[in-house]
Amino acid sequence: MLFEGVDLLDVTGPPEVFALLRRERPEASGCRVVLAAESLDPVRTAAGVRVLPDVTYDEVAGGPIDTLLVPGSVEPDGAGGVRAVTDPRTVGWVGKLAAVARRTASVCVGAHLLAAAGLLDGKRATTHWSTARQLAAEHPAVRVDADPIFIREGRVWTGAGITACLDLSLALVAEDFGEATALRVARQLVMYLKRPSGQSQFSVPTEPGSTTRRMDELRAYVTQNLAGRLTVPDLAAAAHLSERQLTRLFKTELGVTPASYVESARVEVARQRLESTDDTLDRVATACGFGTVDTLIRAFRRRLGTTPTEYRGRFRHG
Repeated sequence: MLFEGVDLLDVTGPPEVFALLRRERPEASGCRVVLAAESLDPVRTAAGVRVLPDVTYDEVAGGPIDTLLVPGSVEPDGAGGVRAVTDPRTVGWVGKLAAVARRTASVCVGAHLLAAAGLLDGKRATTHWSTARQLAAEHPAVRVDADPIFIREGRVWTGAGITACLDLSLALVAEDFGEATALRVARQLVMYLKRPSGQSQFSVPTEPGSTTRRMDELRAYVTQNLAGRLTVPDLAAAAHLSERQLTRLFKTELGVTPASYVESARVEVARQRLESTDDTLDRVATACGFGTVDTLIRAFRRRLGTTPTEYRGRFRHG
């Protein structure tokens, strides 16, 4: 789908994956990308680049559509961040076209359009971390999970950041043509390995910031004391709060429990050590507060869908 102000990479990313699919599997030449818009007039993207539609929404509304890809668009929110844009006319077309599509997938903040069209009600969904709170606030019937890079719920898929659209597209390829083909396409994209859907889309330092000084101080305390005890009672004592107040503060400010945040912070530092040092897993586990290698491995499986050894093998540098 195309509409005024759409993010350019949302539009061009998935077609690149499908173009490489045709190179790897000539018999998949039936996989054809069609750009649809309300009219055949050029569409100006957020990057200022004009894109020419192939067909109009009316022409494809009769179906069938194999895969409907819905990109997104954002605008400044006046507070240094962005807000997802959901034009009512575009939302209406999303609903009509999804009704005749075998499956529907949103790219990045395109999830807001799916939600506005009622396609995500009662479903778990993801979007770019910068607009996840907006999605949850505006659509309480959607179970928003800002962590995974993509989520599949039946015939509806949602993707996270702009580059995660490549992972989502590869997952669509894998569903239709098998994992081996998807891996060959990933190599063409210089993606060493397709990332699992549950892999986190962002690391702790780039999470949405807190809005209170007390929360900032708590986050700094966690970072400075990763190797020590960071239980809820310990954090509550450091912040001079009751355990109940502490838990409420983390939920309100960051949308996670204290334990979840601490584990994320420890995994992040462990990732950095695995990428840049030759430390043994024992040393990494101790330095990051996991205590044992088994605890480190379980945390990596939960957060990244891989093991510390596999992660180091892929991302070790220096």
